[in-house]
Formats: sequence, C-alpha cells, structure tokens
Amino acid sequence: MKILDIKVMRGPNYWSVRRHKLIHMRLDLEEMEERPTNMIEGYGERLAAMFPTMYSHRCSVGKPGGFFERIKEGTWMGHVIEHIALELQSLAGMECGFGRTRTTGKHGIYNVVFSYMEEKAGVYTAKASVRIAEALIANIPYDLTDDIQNLREIREDERLGPSTGSIVDEAVARGIPYIRLNRSSLVQLGYGKNQRRIRATIASTTSSIAVDIACDKEETKNLLEAAEIPVPKGRIVYNEEGLLAAVESVKYPLVTKPVDGNHGKGATTNIMNWEEAVKGMEAAKKYGRAIIVERFITGLDHRVLVINYKFVAAAIRKPAAVKGDGKHTIQELIDLINKDPRRGFGHEKTLTSIKIDLFTEDILIKNNLTLESILPAGEELWLKPTANLSTGGTATDITDRVHPDNIFMCERIAQIIGLDICGIDIMAESLSEPITKNGGAVLEVNAAPGFRMHIDPTEGLPRNVAEPVIDMLYPPGTSARIPIIAVAGTNGKTTTTRLMAHMVKTMGYKVGYTTTDGIYIQNQLMMRGDCTGPVSSEFVLKDPTVDFAVLECARGGILRAGLGFHNCDMAIVTNIAEDHLGLQDIDTIEQLARVKGVVPESVLPEGYAILNADNKWTAAMANGLNCKVAYFSMDENNPLIVEHMKTGGLAAIHENGYVTICKGTWKIRVEKSVNIPLTFGGRATYNIQNILPTVLAGFIRNFKIEDMRTALATFIPGPAQTPGRMNIFRFRNFEVMVDYAHNAAGFEAIAELLSKIDARHIGVIAGVGDRRDEDTIALGTIAAKIFDEIIIRQDKNLRGRTEKEIVALMMKGITQVDPNKKVTVIMKETEAIDYAIKNATRHSFITICSDVVPDALDQIMKLKEMDDVGEMEFGAEPAMS
Repeated sequence: MKILDIKVMRGPNYWSVRRHKLIHMRLDLEEMEERPTNMIEGYGERLAAMFPTMYSHRCSVGKPGGFFERIKEGTWMGHVIEHIALELQSLAGMECGFGRTRTTGKHGIYNVVFSYMEEKAGVYTAKASVRIAEALIANIPYDLTDDIQNLREIREDERLGPSTGSIVDEAVARGIPYIRLNRSSLVQLGYGKNQRRIRATIASTTSSIAVDIACDKEETKNLLEAAEIPVPKGRIVYNEEGLLAAVESVKYPLVTKPVDGNHGKGATTNIMNWEEAVKGMEAAKKYGRAIIVERFITGLDHRVLVINYKFVAAAIRKPAAVKGDGKHTIQELIDLINKDPRRGFGHEKTLTSIKIDLFTEDILIKNNLTLESILPAGEELWLKPTANLSTGGTATDITDRVHPDNIFMCERIAQIIGLDICGIDIMAESLSEPITKNGGAVLEVNAAPGFRMHIDPTEGLPRNVAEPVIDMLYPPGTSARIPIIAVAGTNGKTTTTRLMAHMVKTMGYKVGYTTTDGIYIQNQLMMRGDCTGPVSSEFVLKDPTVDFAVLECARGGILRAGLGFHNCDMAIVTNIAEDHLGLQDIDTIEQLARVKGVVPESVLPEGYAILNADNKWTAAMANGLNCKVAYFSMDENNPLIVEHMKTGGLAAIHENGYVTICKGTWKIRVEKSVNIPLTFGGRATYNIQNILPTVLAGFIRNFKIEDMRTALATFIPGPAQTPGRMNIFRFRNFEVMVDYAHNAAGFEAIAELLSKIDARHIGVIAGVGDRRDEDTIALGTIAAKIFDEIIIRQDKNLRGRTEKEIVALMMKGITQVDPNKKVTVIMKETEAIDYAIKNATRHSFITICSDVVPDALDQIMKLKEMDDVGEMEFGAEPAMS
C-alpha cells in the first residue's frame, strides 16, 4: 500500500462541517484492492489480539463488536486503517471517534479520513496505521509500545497545557472562537479588534508590572510585609558567605529558592544542616544568581486562586509520596501507585505518574534509603521537595472550607501585587481559621498559576476556574467576534468580495478582506497573490485593527485545510459552474457544489446564506441549512423567488432595470443598473449578478439605502478597485480589456459583454494544464465563437501538461467551430500582449485573459503611456512558438 497524500483539516471542511480537526489521507491499496479482510487468513484474529479495545467500535453494524463483524464479512484495508488510526490515538490518551473511508472512483485509491487531537500526532498516526496494517497482513510481529509512547510525547509537546486548555474549552463552550498563535501556550480568543490573548494563565489584561513583582520573591515579600501580611523571615544571598549569615539569622529549618523562580523550580525545603543548605543554594543558582533563604514553615501546602481580584478556589497540595507497608520496596510502592488508572504520562490524566529524578535520589540519600529499601508499615516518605502535580503530587479541594478572613487577605494580596490572575501559596495547618492565629504564612505569589489542581483535583469538587477568566476578559454585553461575510462560488467571487468590502468601508468600518489578488487591511495591500485559503482568512482575523471581515473562500483552500474560521455571519454563493473538475477527486459538479456548500453550512443560526436562485446547484444548498436563507435573481418571476416572497422572505432581484430588494411583497429599489459604474452602462449583466447579493447583504446588515447607493456609485471598475476584472483601457485607435477569465463560464460572461461592443475582436487566451481535456477543448470552442482572431499564450505554470498538449487541445476546440480562424501561438504572455497591442487595427477590441494580472496591467499601462505620446511602434513581429 502507498500513501499518496496527507492533508490536515483545521476548520469546516468537505468531510465534515462540525468536525474541524481531521486527517485526510489519500491511500493507494495497490494489490490489496483485490484482497478484502475475509480473504486474508487469520487477519481478524490478529487484529483483535493487537487491539482488544477495538471491540467498542460499533461501525455501521451499530453495536459493540460491529467493526470485528465487518472484518469477518470482508472489508477493504482503507476502512481497517481508519479504525486503527482512531484506536491508536485513543491508546495514547487522545480519544478520537470520527472516521470515514470513501472510494475515489479510481481503482484501488481511497480517501481515509479520521479525527485527531494534535496535528503532528494525527500525521504520525496516519503513517503508523499503514505500517501496522501491513504487518498484520504479512503476519509479522509488531510491538505497539514505541508508537504509543511516541504519540504520547508528541501530544505533550504539541498540546495546550491543562490550564490554557481549560480557558480555551470555556471560550469554545460560549461560542468564542480562538486561534493558536504559536506552538506553545500563546492563544488569541476572539477576532479582530475584539480579540484578547492568553499565555498559559496570563491574560492580555494582566499587568506586566505585577508579573515582574510576582517573579521577584524579595520584592513580593517586602510589599506583603509592609502591608501586614504574615510572611516567613528570610534574606537574599549570593554566595556561601551570605548563606552563612542567613543561616545564623533565620535559623534551621530553612527553604532555599531562586528569587525569580516559579513552579517550584530550584526550591529545596526543610533544610536542617549546612551541607543541605549549600546543596540547596547550588540547586537554586541554576535559575538565577540571587537566592532567597527563608524560615521553613511547617504545615500543609495550600494554593489559593484569585481571579479578577475575587477568591475562586483553594486546594491542599501534597508532594508525590509513598506509604510503607513493611513488605514492598520503595520502587515497588512507586510502581503500585503508578498503576492507579488516574495516573498517566504528562497531563493526559488527573494525576501524573511518579518518576525517579535527582530530587528523589537526593531525598533517599538524605534519609539513608535506596529504592530497594522497605519502609515500616504506616511510614510516609515524600519523594519530591515540592507539591507540583506535574511531578506526581496530589491536590485536595478545600474551597468551601476557607475562612472569610483568609479570603479577604488573599483578595487583598492580589490587589497589592496587582495580579488579576493570581496564585497564592500559603503554608499553614489549616485555612479554616485565620492564618494569623495558627502561625501560617504566605510563601509566594504566583503569576500564571496552574489550574489543574482546581479543575481536576485528586479529591474534592472540581472547580471551573476558567469561567471567571472568560467573565473577566469578556464581561456581559461584550462580543468576542467581528462580523464575517464569506464569499464562495465559481465566478464573480473576487468582484463581489471587493464590492462588499468597499460598501462596508463606506459605512465606516475598518475592513479586512481576502481575494485572489491579495490580502487587504483597510485597503492597504498586505500580501500579494492568491489569498483565498484558510491562512489568509486567519491573517485578517488576527489583525487587531479590523472590525469587519470579508473573506473570499476558494475550493482549493477548503479541500486543502478547511475554512480559516469556524463560523461566519453571512455567506454569499455567486454560482456553481464546471471548473477545476478532475482535481483532488472532485470529478463532478455535484461534488464541486458540496465543496462550495461548506461555506453556507458554516453560517451561524442567526445569520444568512445568500444564494443564487438562478443557479440550481447554488439554490439547492438551502436544503438542510441551520441558518436563514435569502436569494438573489436576475428574474423576478423565478419560481423560487416567487415562493420565497410569499413566505415573507428576503431577496434581491433585477427588475425593470433596477437593482431591487424584496421583503415579502414589498419592493425597495436601490438604483438603476445603468447608473452603477460596475455594470458598464448596464452592458455587464454578470456584474449585476455580483451587485445583487452585495446589496442584499448590506440590507441585512441594516445599511441605509442611500449609503449603499453611494457605495455603488463610488466603486469604479478599473485596476485600482477591480484589478483583472474587465479592466478596459482606451488607446487612441482601439480598446484593450484585461480579465481573469479562466473557465467556460468566465468566457461566456466575456462573450455576453463583447456581443454588445461593435468591433473586431481579438482574444489573447490560454489553456490550463490541470483541467480535463474536454474543459480545455471547450475554451477553444467558446473562444472561436467570440473572437475574430485568437492569440494563444501559456501560463507560467503548466500544471502537469506540456505546452504542445495544451495548444493542441485549444486548437481542437477552435477548428471544430472554424477551421480557418486566424490563430497565432506566442507562448510567453508578455510577448503575446505586446504583439496583440502593437498589431492592433483601428476599431479593434483586444481581450487579454491573464493569469498574472498585476504584471499584465503594468505592461498595458506602459504601452498606453507610449501610445498617448505617440511613441508606440505598430506592426511588431511576434516571437512565434
């Protein structure tokens, strides 16, 4: 078997609009296409022996053991690999349950799709699942141990930590979108100007001064002591001389830790003699030159969490420990504890497995013990100097038992330091009484406190401590989103997107938009090129200056990675026509419509899908949508429009020469189409089709009719506002038009316009290598009907074909219409344009279909400047190919 391709979906996609995190693997079964599982002796038994937990897979049978029944009956290896991928991730602590396997229509080639939690783990699993399936086929022993451990390590390296993850989960539960900004814990919540950021449990609202103070233990201690908060006696030291003075002043038992440490790093507790003190100083110096030496306060280790200066939760923390039974060695006791199903690798479960490290070894040496020692029954041994859960510690929730005086003290501490998300470490016998009475003390104040002990304690009630964080970042009445209008379809997407963005800008918004030409933020070009994929959408949504997004969404990006947003407020689908068929297993117009249909399916329930009622594939997208639907049409008598109006629906139509909005039986005329520059005096009806959904979207957004009229009047077609979309240049004796048309529907739109222009028509056209033969032949056929003379050029990227192959297909289409049509072949686009213009006759109209629009526009404008001053030479000879 051979993996042909692996794609990672990150948003709504062709395979699932609701499940955004999917791996799509294109798999060639090769000879296994002829060998389903019931033809491989012993395959089911070997699979069940390797994955006994796969019994829970219900498959299409719909009951436990259903998948094994399918194996027995006979199923193909792509289906098996899908289930192996899901189970392998589950065994590594990543529960994944969605998968599907579909044939591509090509012999032996399948699309295998399954869910993932972490991208790298998903890609690793795809490859490992094929290896495992092949080993089972060949009856070769295969040990899953390495794969499972590798996946666990990938998961821990890639995943958000439990604290950050809990905040993100709470945001998602409230419908707040998020974008991960790096591979660590920096996350953006919300979009555009309404975004907030978190890094671990530090928020964009958190004061950097407060974080600096919390990281400086001495500074924190001084501020708290001055405010009459009980803190342990201590000193700052830099060397052994200072350490000796501190020992004499503070007295044993001691604690040493770095001044700017956190999470227990470099800390040594319960130091009882000089040798231990020196070792403690050396451990602390690994994290900073300055060391704090404090009196070791006895009692229980408490953590209090204060968010937005309000007490939220409290827990008692206990270091990883074993309790002797007089029978088992310390190592055996550790192994028994690690068998607890609540313990796992890293953060995969409630508790972390206990590992032997240098700290453990030091504790054993200090107590004259080894891992082979047997502790007396009932004797407890702490294996770590600190109570961090990440090193195997435990936590017990005591939120409901904290004395009001201690709550007041902790909220006051957060205000003194200035931390809006604050973890306070208190050593005391109990927090059920004021620590001023039981001799307790505040040891540390922590920025970025861990949430794990509160959201998933070992004992006691779990607390949703992420909830007050989101409440703080987004108080009631504030929004995390910005309006998003997504534009999809085959033709007209870019013009519609640009017009929509222009209208939104006219209404006073700071708009960001994506097109096939580039990414724009407030009309400033940020990135040039085809920017219609998910990365470009995220670029706009990450920009903190943007308060409205208009996003062109092309098929390529949807198939490659899904949409770059989870939901939009409105989706416009201009039309569906045959284009790009035969690519990425999208072979029919029905499949193409399903791809484009991902966009309206992503509209929020209160939002609108705006669909072309004149296009049956677009109109059919309304079926099953969970949002509101509005239509547009060039025909007010379109049956779908008539029925929609009867039920009080919204629509935009072209009637009696007017762009009109219909609300039920009421009509609101916006503007006469001949007065809208984009229609070229009413001749460009395809642009009226782009205006209708734009005006309808504006009406839904409550834009005033007079304001929309102004926007339409000020959107002037040309290189500035619609580059490569019917850009017309008037030379002294002829005209030149540049357009991005690259498919049959685009050519037919050009044909409609040119039919209204009395001139000798010359076309500069090209075929595209990644289209079906019939598509390229069709372009030649249409071109022969439109143009009196044709110049064939070629794109820079031939996309899998040779120049001769493409030209031959184009010529086949041309000669079918007119074998005597004048055709010139000039491969290089710049030379083809040069030849067409310099050999133009009076009253001719040259149409240039370009794939590199900016370059073509630059060239034409330079030639026009030469023509204006009479410097252009006519009658140039072409560089024939």
